[in-house]
Amino acid sequence: MFEIVMNGLGVAFLWFAIEYCLRHQTTKSLDDASLIPFADDPEVARRVEQATGKTINAVAPPQAQPGWGNMEV
Repeated sequence: MFEIVMNGLGVAFLWFAIEYCLRHQTTKSLDDASLIPFADDPEVARRVEQATGKTINAVAPPQAQPGWGNMEV
């Protein structure tokens, strides 16, 4: 019986902790956060936009400049 009560308290604590952490989030902010993994690849961002109809603010990764990356230390 004690284990059931402790398990119930653990689940309740987890539920309230998640609710507390997400209390200031809106549907829009959570939706934007779910699209972040696609923001660094413009081609994938375009495909996701076409598939979902949601706008993704894609940022192209910086291009390597000539001479960078082959330095001798």
